[in-house]
Amino acid sequence: MKSRNNNYTNQTPNQKPLSQRRLKTKPTLTLLVILLIGNILWFISWMIPDAKQQDGEDEIVATIDEKEITRQDWMAAMESRYGKETLQTLVNEAVMEKAAKEYDIEVSDEEIDLEIALMRSAQDKTDTTIQELNDEELRQKVRAQLILEKVLTKDVVIDAQQIADYYEDNQSLYNIPTTYRTSIIIVESEKDAKSVKKELKEGSDFTVLARERSLDATSASLGGDIGFITKSQKNIDTSIPKAVLNLKADDISDPFVMNDGRYGIVYVKEVNKGKSFTYEEVKGQIERVLSLEQLPTSITPEAFWKEFNATWFYGES
Repeated sequence: MKSRNNNYTNQTPNQKPLSQRRLKTKPTLTLLVILLIGNILWFISWMIPDAKQQDGEDEIVATIDEKEITRQDWMAAMESRYGKETLQTLVNEAVMEKAAKEYDIEVSDEEIDLEIALMRSAQDKTDTTIQELNDEELRQKVRAQLILEKVLTKDVVIDAQQIADYYEDNQSLYNIPTTYRTSIIIVESEKDAKSVKKELKEGSDFTVLARERSLDATSASLGGDIGFITKSQKNIDTSIPKAVLNLKADDISDPFVMNDGRYGIVYVKEVNKGKSFTYEEVKGQIERVLSLEQLPTSITPEAFWKEFNATWFYGES
């Protein structure tokens, strides 16, 4: 075997000296290094955008002719219109959770289910709370309210007979009928109704069509949502429960004539089967209702802010 030195010094006639080979490869290596550095710089610039891009403040979210609305404009408007109320809700929920720990109060899923079932069966047409909140938000809101009620009534004593009498007198409240989460599109004529139905069959979104086509301004603003209704609902057009009864979840009705001569099409998003609650299941709820009646005035979660050192952006007590 030849030594390493011999490999370098004893060249064949066709071999070029090592120094010449190095000179030939140097430009290539330089180019590779430049490309590598360029890729690294590009990657860094991609991972770390400039401050304006990172904050998104100058991002254009809408244009009207030549007028631009930036994300900053949008967020400022939302804070101005809804910020205080939203923050107040978050603070109240946090305060109530503190109160639950402080006073060793528990709220079960069954209690929340009962309250929501009662809300759905007795829903006022003008109350859009259920439509405006998703399931998680609604459950959190009910939980916070139950904690508040339990804190307020923890020292109130109600006679057991009073609770039993209340149940006997109000059993119908606890026989919850089947409820249908319903959306509606109301139009002027049968022709309009058939046109809407055709668009729905072709794949148009019910919510979008309700906003665009429905004549009922209140439900249209909510994508047609009118909340949970029952077959014996009294505060809505009687044609609506009749149309809903034969539908399952995710079904859309055929056009139907309403009492005022207009036409409607309904969509059932969700069906909750009816249930009758026993005395044992509602005893705690009845006791709480009777206890609240003993309190001189209604109290809100804000009454506990000072106790739990709650402060907020608006600086009000």
